[in-house]
Amino acid sequence: MEQQGLHELQAHQRLIHKVCWIYASNEDDRKDLFQEILIQAWQSYSTYRGDSKFSTWLYRVALNTAMTWQKRSQSTSTASLPAIDLQDDSDQSEQREAQFQGMYRAIAQLNKIDKAIVTLYFEEYSYQEIGETLGITANNVAVKMTRIKQFIKEYMSKEGTWN
Repeated sequence: MEQQGLHELQAHQRLIHKVCWIYASNEDDRKDLFQEILIQAWQSYSTYRGDSKFSTWLYRVALNTAMTWQKRSQSTSTASLPAIDLQDDSDQSEQREAQFQGMYRAIAQLNKIDKAIVTLYFEEYSYQEIGETLGITANNVAVKMTRIKQFIKEYMSKEGTWN
């Protein structure tokens, strides 16, 4: 059982990293949050009953842990985002980097539920799966996602990172 849990956690590290990118503002915080999510998932693994996909269960654990972590650290940190290294010095790479930074700054302004929706959307979950994970209807997810996309577009337009 422990071996299976360890294998599942290793196989789904990417989704934990995505949650960390959305909720943590710098590399050190992302590392700390990643460790906290792993610890929480490992300690909670015995509660995983297999009623849903492991990734859905892990997202719930990761999102709940990230939200709790953010509450604790919110008073001591700011919502700045580091530069994204795309390893390409072309003008197109710089433009893409600015767009990514603008998008992450916009996402940082969202409330907890909207951040969770974006995180799951980036992982290519369907609206139905997002709704099941967060305990809301697929229609509610669709409405929220439309509003989120509009907010991100407007935010990026105001700061000049949207084309």
